[in-house]
Formats: sequence, C-alpha cells, structure tokens
Amino acid sequence: QYESGEAAQYISRRAALRKLQLSLNDFRRLCILKGVYPREPKHRRRAQKGSSEIKILYHAKDIRFLLHESIVWTLRDYKIFARKTGRDRAIKDFRNLNRRLAMFPELKLDHIVKERYPTFIDALKDLDDCLTLLFLFSTFPSLHLIPREQSSLCRRLTIEFLHYIIASKSLRKVFISIKGYYFQAEIKGQKITWIVPHYYPFKPQSRQEVDFKVMSIFVEFYTIMMGFTNFRLFHGLNLAYPPQFPSSVLQDSEDTLKDESSFVSDRIAALNFELLRTDKLQEDEEELDIDMELLEQDGDSKRIIKMKQEAQEVSRLRTLFKGLKFFINREVPREPLVIIIRSFGGKVSWDSSIFSGATFDESDETITHQVVDRPSLSTQYISRDYIQPQWLFDCVNRCQLLPTNQYFVGESLPAHLSPFVDAKRDTYIPPEERALHDPSLIETHVQSDDDSEDDAEPEEDAVDQELLDEQLQRAYQEETAEYKKYGGPDGVHEDEEDGLSDEELEEESEDDDEEEEVDEKTRRLKEEKQKMSVQSGKVHKVNKRQERKAEVDEHRLKARMVKPRHRNLFRHLIRKQQTEEKEEWLLRKKRRTIDANDKEAKKTAKREARKAAAAAAAAASKLSGK
Repeated sequence: QYESGEAAQYISRRAALRKLQLSLNDFRRLCILKGVYPREPKHRRRAQKGSSEIKILYHAKDIRFLLHESIVWTLRDYKIFARKTGRDRAIKDFRNLNRRLAMFPELKLDHIVKERYPTFIDALKDLDDCLTLLFLFSTFPSLHLIPREQSSLCRRLTIEFLHYIIASKSLRKVFISIKGYYFQAEIKGQKITWIVPHYYPFKPQSRQEVDFKVMSIFVEFYTIMMGFTNFRLFHGLNLAYPPQFPSSVLQDSEDTLKDESSFVSDRIAALNFELLRTDKLQEDEEELDIDMELLEQDGDSKRIIKMKQEAQEVSRLRTLFKGLKFFINREVPREPLVIIIRSFGGKVSWDSSIFSGATFDESDETITHQVVDRPSLSTQYISRDYIQPQWLFDCVNRCQLLPTNQYFVGESLPAHLSPFVDAKRDTYIPPEERALHDPSLIETHVQSDDDSEDDAEPEEDAVDQELLDEQLQRAYQEETAEYKKYGGPDGVHEDEEDGLSDEELEEESEDDDEEEEVDEKTRRLKEEKQKMSVQSGKVHKVNKRQERKAEVDEHRLKARMVKPRHRNLFRHLIRKQQTEEKEEWLLRKKRRTIDANDKEAKKTAKREARKAAAAAAAAASKLSGK
C-alpha cells in the first residue's frame, strides 16, 4: 500500500530535506533559484500515505532533479565555511580567518539561467516580475540583508534596460497608479509590463511584514538573468555593451553613497545621454513600406490590413514627441517623464542648479512645453504651453497629441483611464471610457420625463388611428359582401324564384341557412363592437421577493443538472461571477457618490458666488447712497 500512484508521486518537505542533506534555508534558496515550488495533490490523504495532517508536498521528480544540481555542493560548502570561520573567530586566529574569507565559495548561476530559459523569447516572457523587483530594489538604501552593492547593481541594470527602451522606441503604454508608474513595452513581439515605484524616503519595515531575505534571493537570480538579457538586447541594436556614461554619472563615490538625493539624481541624469553605437547608421532608419497589393493576394486580407494599420499606428507613436522640447519643473517627478519623452523622440531638461544632467536652461526660447505641478507660476513665457504631467501619459495612451487646454496649470484634469483593460469586457466601464470608444455618446443625452411623455402621446394616437382604419376597412368589406348577395347586380330577385327546379330550391334553402348563420355571426360581432370601450389600466406591481425566489429556484435547478465531476468547476465559476458582480456594484456605488459630491460642491460654489455678488451689490448701494 502507498507504493504507487499519488503516494509515490509526492514527497514531503521534511523527507526532501533528509534526501538532499540541506538546511531549511538552503533548501528554500535552492528551490527559488531552480524554480521548484510546492504542489497541491488531487487526493491529499493518498499523497500523504494515509496521514490527515496538512503537509507541504513536492513532486518527487523535482526533488530527484535537484539531487543532480551542482550548486547543492556549494550550499553544503557554505555550512562548512560558516563552521570553520566561527571557530577561527572564537580562538581569534585572524590569519586563517582572512585566508578563508578570501576563499569564499562562489555561487554560479549562469547554467541555471540557460536551463530555465532555453530561448531568448522564454526569458522575455518572464521579464515582468524581474523588472518590477529590480526597480524596487534599486531604490533601497543599504540594509542588513540588502548590501549596497546589490542595490547599485539593480540600479545599473535597470538604467541599461531603460536605455534600450529609449533607443529602440519600444514603449507602448503608460499609466499612473497608487503603486507606481506602469510601463508596457513590446520587444520582439512580447509585451512586457513592469512598475516603477514612486520615490519616497525609505521607511523601515518589520520582519513580519516583509521577508527581505527571500526577496534578496530572487534578486540574486534576476540580476544574472537581466545581465544576459541586456547584453542580447544591446547587441541586437548594434549598441556597445556595457554602455558608456559620462565620467560624472553613475560613479559611486563616498559623497554619492552618503547623499541619497545625489544618488537618485545621477540615475535620472544617465537617461538623458545618448549611447555609443558600434555602427554609423542613423537612429531613425526608414521603415520599408509594405506592398498591400501583394499581401492582399493572401486569403486572409482583412488580417493583413489590420496588421498594416497597427504598424502605421506604432510608427506614428514612435515619433509622437519628435521636434518638441520639454522643461520639467523641480516639483515634478523626473524619472518617468524622462523615460516617456525620450522614448518618443522628444528632448527634455530641468533646472541645472539643482539637478545634474540638464541639457538646456529654462530661459531657452525653443522650449515648447513646460511640465508644472503647482497651482500658479510667477513668471511665464508666451512661446510655450504650461501643462500638467498627466498630459504626457494621456497622449501616449491615445497615440496622438491632445489639446492642452484641459491640462493647463490650475485646471481640473480629465479622468486618467487605464490602457491595460479590455474595451469589450462585460464588467463596469466608466462613462468617460465609453465616450472615448464611442464619440456619439458625448453628443447624446438622456431625455427628461416630460420629453418622453410628449414622445409617447403621438405614438398612442398613431396606434388608435391604425385600429380605427382596420375597423372601417372590415365594415366596408362586410357591406360589399351583403350587397352582392342580396341586391347587387350578381344577386337573385324574389320574382325569379318561381321558375327554379326542386334541386335549385334545396340549394337555395341551404344557402339561406348559411346566410342566417352569417347574419347571426355579424349580429354578434356588432354587439361586441358596441360593448367595446376604453377602460382604465391597472398598475401591475412586481413582487421582487417572488422574482428573487424564482431566480434562486432556477439556480438550484441549474446546479442539480451539473455532473458531479464538474461541480467544483461550477462553484468556481459562480463564485467568480458573484465577485465580479459585487465589484461592479461597488464601482457604480462609488461613482454615484463621487458624482453626488461634485454636484453638491458645484451648488455650494454657486451659492457662495451669489452671496458674494449680493454682498458686493449691497456695499455698492451703500456707497452710492452716501
């Protein structure tokens, strides 16, 4: 028993530690580096060999896979190294201690990166979490578990990647969130999304909230992976790697490491310099035009046309800010704006007296836009537009230069919509987004109750007129039929009945009976028509409790019809549907509250304006009376 099936496929963590002869911390580190994670069996009791307690289980084949890993020996050497160095410290044998520290065992991860990502596309697909974590660690100061060298390495790798994004113009979407700045780039057909955190002074976290040790292990692997990726990306654009920066930028001196503001300033200044290329080709290479006549010979011509439109949109987006010069005020966060402006062909600068890396001064007359995030300015130039930072983000997401009148200094900004949602989703869609996808919704408006009633009255009159016309038409047809049978040109007179035979008389008698039946029917119809009258309608009250009960009964019947093997899936789908409905309801409720508050604020402002006007008029009348 328990020698085959699920019992043989899974192994507990304690058994894995005994098999690998590693401590718990080393086992966690090995699993993170190799990409091995716990599994959830289908039948936990069978997988745990009859035990009912909850255990952490792994695939047995994954543990056998870890047995052949070379870094297992390095992790064991760490244990021996710690024991020997501890002994040297205890007996104060510093000569041997220094010798052992110089021979510290090095953990090589190159082969693990190649093993986990056989192709370059596989590495790009897994770059989202890597970039987000590296950008986060690049903002950390020196901590107990995060050495300064690791933060500096993360900073250098992220700057190199941003330089590639700027040089290749592969940025596609941007968004401002509470978590940070979202960026999405398209590299070799793969969409890569990452978050650049807002820059705030570091606040120490307790160990219960954040496990920096585990995060540092992930960063250790991601730095090796990012180094390989940057090397491949730079050589794909014929750029020299590692990139060469000016001597005053990204040089970790003692003053730079002590001063946090200069540490961040150097990182941003590095983004405002061009990179050295290995060839003499121009940066803006002309793109080859696609011959649509040749492509439309294919069977799927609509797909080719769609691809052509997307390519034209991307080419227009890559040169969105070409020929524009931006100046960033000191209160505006510079790093995300420098990335956006330089990625789309623009030029950017800032105050050189406060931050390093500026390329032109504020007094330059060729500046077209100045990014400001304050209510007012003392001095303004008439040759430039003073805009708020959201204008840059909205222009990128809309793939066009938007009018700047809604983004002037002191203006109330329009809604900042996320570009990462599906426009055809079934969940809640804000009215601004619906108007963005359907411009006709901007002009149309909901009619008032009076307008709807006025529109309803002509419709009712038209219906009554149609019924009256039908009744008149039916009465005319009946009258015509009676005239033809009894007195018309085709009818039979009484004085001609004497010369008819018996058979004809019988036929006539049958016809008379039928005519009497017809007369009886017409008489009944006339009586019913006379009884017809307009009656007052009754309001049909909807019983919500009965409707709810019917829905519940229908849901229970639907649940009974599900096969037993599909019940878990059915419960999961129902739970997901309920969650989405609740989220949609909460969003609608939140929007109603915001609209009501805005409406009340406008009313209050109007009231205050009226009071101020009345007070001014009263004061003026008093002065005129005197």
